[in-house]
Amino acid sequence: MTTTTPSRGRRRAPSKMERAAGKAAALQKPRVILALLLLLGLTSVMLLDGYLRSEIGNDSRVRDGAAYGKVPEKILDGGPILTFNNGTAKTQSVPKKTIVLTFDDGPTGEWTPQVLKVLEDNDIEATFFMVGSMVSRYPSVVKNLVDQGNEVGIHTFTHVDLSYQSTARLKRELLQTQLALAGAAGVTTTLFRAPYSSEINAVDNYSWPVYQEVGGLGYTSVFVNTDSDDWKKPGVSKIVQWATPKKNEGAIVLMHDAGGDRSQTVKALDTYIKKMKAKGYTFTTVSGAQAKLNQAARASGAGQATGAGQQAGQQPPGATGKTSGSGTASGTGSGSGTAVKINTAQAAHRTATGTTLYEGKALIWAVAVAEWVVPALSWFLVVVGVAVMGRFGMMLILARRHYRQRNRKRGRGGKFSWGPTVTRPVTVIVPAYNEKECIANTLKSLAKSTHPIEIIVVDDGSEDNTSEIAESLGMPNVRVIRQENAGKPAALNNGVRNASYDIVVMMDGDTVFEPDAVHQLVQPFADPEIGAVAGNAKVGNRNTVIGAWQHIEYVMGFNLDRRMYDLLRCMPTIPGAIGAFRRDAVLEVGGMSEDTLAEDTDITIAMHRAGWRVVYQEHAKAWTEAPGSLKQLWSQRYRWSYGTMQALWKHRKSLTDKGPSGRFGRVGMPLVVLFQIVTPVFAPLIDVFTVYSMIFVDFQAALLAWLAVLAVQLVCAAYAFRLDREKYRYLAMLPLQQLAYRQMMYLVLIHSCVTALTGGRLRWQKLKRTGEVGTPAGVS
Repeated sequence: MTTTTPSRGRRRAPSKMERAAGKAAALQKPRVILALLLLLGLTSVMLLDGYLRSEIGNDSRVRDGAAYGKVPEKILDGGPILTFNNGTAKTQSVPKKTIVLTFDDGPTGEWTPQVLKVLEDNDIEATFFMVGSMVSRYPSVVKNLVDQGNEVGIHTFTHVDLSYQSTARLKRELLQTQLALAGAAGVTTTLFRAPYSSEINAVDNYSWPVYQEVGGLGYTSVFVNTDSDDWKKPGVSKIVQWATPKKNEGAIVLMHDAGGDRSQTVKALDTYIKKMKAKGYTFTTVSGAQAKLNQAARASGAGQATGAGQQAGQQPPGATGKTSGSGTASGTGSGSGTAVKINTAQAAHRTATGTTLYEGKALIWAVAVAEWVVPALSWFLVVVGVAVMGRFGMMLILARRHYRQRNRKRGRGGKFSWGPTVTRPVTVIVPAYNEKECIANTLKSLAKSTHPIEIIVVDDGSEDNTSEIAESLGMPNVRVIRQENAGKPAALNNGVRNASYDIVVMMDGDTVFEPDAVHQLVQPFADPEIGAVAGNAKVGNRNTVIGAWQHIEYVMGFNLDRRMYDLLRCMPTIPGAIGAFRRDAVLEVGGMSEDTLAEDTDITIAMHRAGWRVVYQEHAKAWTEAPGSLKQLWSQRYRWSYGTMQALWKHRKSLTDKGPSGRFGRVGMPLVVLFQIVTPVFAPLIDVFTVYSMIFVDFQAALLAWLAVLAVQLVCAAYAFRLDREKYRYLAMLPLQQLAYRQMMYLVLIHSCVTALTGGRLRWQKLKRTGEVGTPAGVS
């Protein structure tokens, strides 16, 4: 055994790359936080969008029973306008031959503008009781509606039956709708209509406390006494007939500008307005009707109503700003010390100012983001889902073809062969940095090799006794080369320079080879076009939870992938645990590069671009040790994923390479970017959507969809295990892997993407090993 030991003088100063690595390491925690915040932000956008669509916090219960006795008779026999003055309930009726047109459940982008056009053509105003979530989604419609002179009222934020809800939920529904109105049109309102309400005589013991609470907050509750029942879509003539008051009475008429196809409503509206005008009716808003009542009361000397039916100086929550009344207002708002004159038809409006205005605008902006982001993500995730399922199908088909091709027996087509058997000696390079726990097992496994080899252990500045252990084994075909710590690429390049033979096998210092691994690995070199060979890396410590998860990933994700890439002739990575190269080919492409953290991916792509063919040899098996903790696993996978991104970026010009050497750029690069970066980055959103759907939409349907995807993955995994002749019992860990391990891998990849976007470099990182992976015979 020969030992080469360079002089160990004064330790060199840190290089520029090492200094950059130190700075990058200091930034890792903020980058993890940024990645988590990104995922949290997207989740929040989804939750907001679900809330706007009443999928979150929605309560679909509607009372179909009633109880009476607590509601005063004078209220039940009163008019459709209910106010509370100093806690005293009072009702008002619409003056004769006066119609207050009201529209519920809007706005919508389709029907509300059509209703507004009919109103404008007939020069009348109406009152729209709006759902806050709809206001948030169609703010421009609301702005146009108010600018046209129409009046708005609150119909809650999520169209929920308030008789089932707490006082806190009631106030939240009102406040959120006020904010939506403030952000959309710069106003708040004192008008309220409860969802599922009708005539005032239908108020029962369940809903009466709601109206008392709302009245105490300064709102005017508005009922109907003529219902067009347009939601039934009975036809234009029926809508007109049902909306016509009897005996020239005044009426608050109910129609809808949302909730489905409102084409009949739009057609009936113009006919109805013209018909009622011909009968001598006038049209106004709720505030306009109140103003008429107040004028009549003053004219008759019956007294003077203040604030268009509102208690003077009283405003509902969120109705900050200047107050107004019929003619001159008698109340003052929190945003103004003086009353102002405004359109009588909009007397219930308050000009939004201060915090209410800015919070409202923020709500509208957030909703706009959600309205754009969520549908875009939904469609994108459909594409991602199709791509993932397509990948599964492609892997199964190509893996099967690869297996049958490489394992042909004699007979049809003849037995598969790479060419004449390769028997000449090869060099095995073992880069080692603080591998005292593993180096002995690694070298002992190589000693059993059925192929003639020389072994070069490159000690990369180990601070333990790695090199001493290697030397103490007394193996005649082992050379130990010591160098100052320079990183794994430098250690491998040192080994290549000192190799005695034209084929070099590279492995990790914690890996053990099966006896025939080297012989199997070098057989493809019988084909002179082949420059590198990927072996079959397997997890040795698979009896731990993390080890079992990684075992599934190695068999399914790595080796099944490699079969596919091999047939497509665009293998992206020769694994560091077991790979073989032509020495001249390695030197031709400049050796192992220090430009990236994934030197194995880097050199593999470089060899493709140099015109060499890279293949997968499934029968060359090596056993490696999975990280023993989640922290170590994170560190390993972060280095892999970030290094892969670096390598792909470094070789981005391969996309334009011509001829056979451009095959990786034309086929491999797009596949790797799509399936190893893009789809995994967005895959967490699929899980978020699934959880979201289970909780807020349809639990059974979402669960079945998740189980269907899991079943597809299980089929792929089972087939991969069959091809690799692995025991199926580890597949019992697959559901847990999907719930826990995969989520961690997503975060690692997002972390890597953030690092790639913000810059940063890391050095070769040493993972803590236990040395528990012994000879292959001890692995089950």
